[in-house]
Amino acid sequence: MNVTAPVLSAPVPTIPPYATMLGFTRYVTRTGPAKATFVGGLRKARERRSGFNPHGQLVKALKADIAFRTGGSYLNGVTDLVKDRWKPLYESVSAGALTYLASLGDPEQVGLAQTRDALASVGPLAVKINPHFGLRYEADGGRREAVRLHFDEAPPTTEAITATLYLMARHMDQILPNAEPVLVDLRRGVTHRIDPAAKPADIESWLAGEAAAFTAMWATTAA
Repeated sequence: MNVTAPVLSAPVPTIPPYATMLGFTRYVTRTGPAKATFVGGLRKARERRSGFNPHGQLVKALKADIAFRTGGSYLNGVTDLVKDRWKPLYESVSAGALTYLASLGDPEQVGLAQTRDALASVGPLAVKINPHFGLRYEADGGRREAVRLHFDEAPPTTEAITATLYLMARHMDQILPNAEPVLVDLRRGVTHRIDPAAKPADIESWLAGEAAAFTAMWATTAA
């Protein structure tokens, strides 16, 4: 008697829920079904290990102008260095970047400070906290800032500002000790800081709820 062994399918690998700070802050600004659609897109990108940062050259140019105290010469030339498809984006962002650069004050008194990424646990969700760079103000007692840049065409929402600044502040001992978190709306050259009237316990509770919903949607989109 011949016995045929059952064919067992290979187990589907489990991808734990994960978001970058950018992904999570974009998620909290969405409502209704758009949240689930967004989380599904993040999961698929994670599965494919896909991702591309079109702003990399601009960030390098801004940091170079700060580090070498060149007053915007790198930012003024960066649009010519990128592919044609990215030139409109760089043209729309670089003007605001120059405004932000000028707002830092005397170039001789401002320098870059080394930041580190942090992996946060927001409720059940792992979130990568990754500022773009740090600043040190020599003329202000060595005051430091951890800077995250916002590139989108629309200004950052109140929810995005609150989540970004709180998550950075929550892990500042790992990112850049004793620094202040700032979010820079680069297209408009506007800097956002933590609202001193905000209640950390309320923000923590809100983020934990958002993270729990994100995690549930992550599992649902895998089905």
